[in-house]
Amino acid sequence: MSVAVANANAAARMENKHMVDIAQLPTRRPFHRRRKSCPFSGEDAPRIDYKDVKLLERYVSERGKIVPSRITAVSAKKQRELAKAIKRARFLGLLPYVLK
Repeated sequence: MSVAVANANAAARMENKHMVDIAQLPTRRPFHRRRKSCPFSGEDAPRIDYKDVKLLERYVSERGKIVPSRITAVSAKKQRELAKAIKRARFLGLLPYVLK
């Protein structure tokens, strides 16, 4: 009987040899993405103006939506100014509301 138990244990060990123990894996340092700075902050940063259509078009998606600040890295204050300028330019007909 002890031979059968020994054979069963050997078979179980052979079956589990491909499994990896998580505690033995090397640990990696977590990846921290560097936060981009606001493109409208700083000395030589462009001013947000509703008449500057070229600048505003960079912050409007191909469907005509205002791109969120988590993608463009614009600060919250400048994002509000940017949204107001885009909406004003749309109202005056400088930017389209919807692109097809």
